[in-house]
Amino acid sequence: MLQITTQLEHVLTPAREVFRPALADPIVLAAWAVVVVAALGVLWWDVRERNRAIPSLMKFVWTLVVAYSGPLGLAVYWYAGRTQIDHDSTWRRGLRSTAHCYSGCGAGEVVGFALLAGVLAVTNSLVVTLGTFAFAYAFGYALTVGPLVQDGESFGSAVADALYSETPSITVMEVAAIGTDVLLAGGATMVDPLFWGALVFSLSVGFVFAFPVNVALVRFGVKEGMANPAEMGRGDRA
Repeated sequence: MLQITTQLEHVLTPAREVFRPALADPIVLAAWAVVVVAALGVLWWDVRERNRAIPSLMKFVWTLVVAYSGPLGLAVYWYAGRTQIDHDSTWRRGLRSTAHCYSGCGAGEVVGFALLAGVLAVTNSLVVTLGTFAFAYAFGYALTVGPLVQDGESFGSAVADALYSETPSITVMEVAAIGTDVLLAGGATMVDPLFWGALVFSLSVGFVFAFPVNVALVRFGVKEGMANPAEMGRGDRA
C-alpha cells in the first residue's frame, strides 16, 4: 500500500508543482474569497426573490455548496436546484444528490483538517487523514439520517438507508478530496495560506469525482435523488 501511494505521489508531482504556488498565494486566496462572497450574494438574492419554495434544508445545502466552490457551486444550483429549471433529468438529480452529500462531507472535511492539523497540530499525515475521513462520514451520514428521522422513519432504518445509499459516493468523494489535500498541503499548518488554499481546492475535486458515482446510483435506483425543485415551484404558485 505504501509503495502504491509513493508511486501515485510521484506520478502526480507535476500537477502538484503547478497548483501549489497559486494555492499558497495570499492574493489568490483573497481574490477567491471575494468571488465566493459575490456568488453567495447571488444565491441568497435568487432564493429570497424567486425560489422561496425550496425547502429550508436545501437552502442550507446550496449555501454550503456555494461557500465551498464559489461560482462552480452557483452554476450547479442554477442548472439543477432552482424551481425555474425547464425539466428534470438524471444528470440534474445526480447533481442535487452530489450537492447534498457534498454539503455534509465538506463540513466534516473542514472540521477534520482544521481541528486535527490546525488546532491540535497533529503532524502524522495518516492520523489526520483517517480522522478527517471519520468526520466526513459522520457529517455526511448525519445530513441524510436527520431528514429521514424527521419524516417518521426509525433511526435504525434511516442509518441502514444512509449506509446503503450514501457510502459509495461519500467514499469516492473523500478519497479524491482528502487525497488531493494531503498531496498538495501535507504538513502545512493553519497559519500557512497553502493549508486553506489546498483545502478549498480539494473540496471541489471531491465534488467532481463523486458526481458520476451519484448519477450511476440514481440511474440504477440505489438513490432517488433530491426532489424536483420545479414541482415545488408549481405548488408554490398554485
